[in-house]
Amino acid sequence: MKFYKLSTIVLLALFSMAFIDGDNKQFEISKNLEIFTNIYKELNTHYVDDIDPARFMRTGIEAMLQTLDPYTNYISESDIESYRYMAEGKYDGIGARVRKMGDYVTIVEPYEGGPAIDAGLRAGDMIIAVEGKDAKGKKTDEVNDVLKGFPGTDVNITIRRPGEDKDRNVVVKRDEVSVKNVPYSGMLDNHTGYVVLTTFSANAGKNVGDAIRNLREENPEMKNLIFDLRDNGGGYLREAVNISNLFIPRNEVVVTTKGKVRDRDRSYKTMNEPLVPDMPVVILTNKWTASASEIVSGVVQDLDRGVILGDKTYGKGLVQNTVDLDYNSKLKLTTAKYYIPSGRCIQSVSYADGEPIDVPDDQKAEFRTVGGRIVLDGGGIIPDVRIDDSEETSIVRFLQENNLIFDYATKYHQEHPEISSAVDFQFEDFTDFVDFVHEKNIAFKTKTEKVIDDLMAAAEADHFDQFINEHLSQIQKSIDQEKADDLQENKDRIINLLETEIVSRYYYQTGKTEKSLRNDQEIQLALNILSDHEEYRSYLRKK
Repeated sequence: MKFYKLSTIVLLALFSMAFIDGDNKQFEISKNLEIFTNIYKELNTHYVDDIDPARFMRTGIEAMLQTLDPYTNYISESDIESYRYMAEGKYDGIGARVRKMGDYVTIVEPYEGGPAIDAGLRAGDMIIAVEGKDAKGKKTDEVNDVLKGFPGTDVNITIRRPGEDKDRNVVVKRDEVSVKNVPYSGMLDNHTGYVVLTTFSANAGKNVGDAIRNLREENPEMKNLIFDLRDNGGGYLREAVNISNLFIPRNEVVVTTKGKVRDRDRSYKTMNEPLVPDMPVVILTNKWTASASEIVSGVVQDLDRGVILGDKTYGKGLVQNTVDLDYNSKLKLTTAKYYIPSGRCIQSVSYADGEPIDVPDDQKAEFRTVGGRIVLDGGGIIPDVRIDDSEETSIVRFLQENNLIFDYATKYHQEHPEISSAVDFQFEDFTDFVDFVHEKNIAFKTKTEKVIDDLMAAAEADHFDQFINEHLSQIQKSIDQEKADDLQENKDRIINLLETEIVSRYYYQTGKTEKSLRNDQEIQLALNILSDHEEYRSYLRKK
């Protein structure tokens, strides 16, 4: 029954396209839907094993959508809570971020004010069972699906806390969890305010405006603003317009959408007087700044309203609409591309494994800001002050990928009931961390060592191993010495990561942000630019 209803919906949707493009297209659609239906009937009737209709159809739908852009998705009833979180910043559950670590899904970050904290759960707690069912080997999504549920209902969780001999049984009362889209705002110095926005969910514009307004009221000498859009994947288009309106005048075109159906093309203008029309602003971006975040940063750049600092943004210039389907499911589909004031579209033109492919600058079209500066289309917003996200060194990646910084923070929290304030906390026992890493005895192999292993295997197969073994052994000794020095050489970076992770165990998201700001080189560069009015203005002038 579900299959026939879905087929009907698809048929009706495609019929409207067929009506436009002629009888031939209508015939092709009808023919292929009939073939599809017949294949499904035959498989369901004669295939040797029973077929799970939901799983079978989901596979077919997802395969069909994979031929389109990465943002056109089918959202089944079981995915609705995840969709609510992405779209609204809300979901019904225990209020914690979890991730698979080893055999068990582990609580990585309980949210401030959420049910998980009220029930006494901590980062580092391994989920051994849920409702009495063994969770060993389960995927993150599988455990998450059970943890989510109606507000007011209880979920029984068995956890294993590192450092304790016995597992604990914890009852958590589910609730609607609202994750703040403005988790932090504050003053970085006497004159510079800072606001971070994590997603363009409902009321994002109001919340950013309130944060700026409160900072100005509490700090009359505030005259600059750093607006952080790093790692912000976007959200509602209307909130991008509302946030742009905080900086630019009323009745300015922020974005124009253009799609297949020309009658639905729209231009979105600012509706109100700006909150801070003249305040110098630096917007921080990185490679995960996407969609609505790119609208805001692109508009500010096109209108020469502020300086964009950081790495090139993601390159998502597409508009999605959500269509309700039967059985509480939805279809999120791309309906248009958006164009910012200079006329450019920042959409990447092709993808590999669902990620945009970088387009060389010499292959991009040139556009102009209102002041005459050259800006480029396609593949994201290129900042006025470009700072490539540097690749982490091998040792730092190794520590993060093997959860050694996370695990050490768990150990530190158990051994230290309290610490100083988030801002003042300093980690001073690096030797203890080094000992902890060595005790874990996890093999750390560089890319070079992996190549050497492959070379040795090939040499043995070709009977050349005695000839090259002595040379490779000498190379390996040099690598071992370099690896032994890596922890010390990267001490400052590792301590920064440790301090941020440790602080999050005591002061949660707010403290984590406060601490990370102290160690943020891009923040320091933005402060330097804002402190020099002439340097700030130089980035906004035509070269």
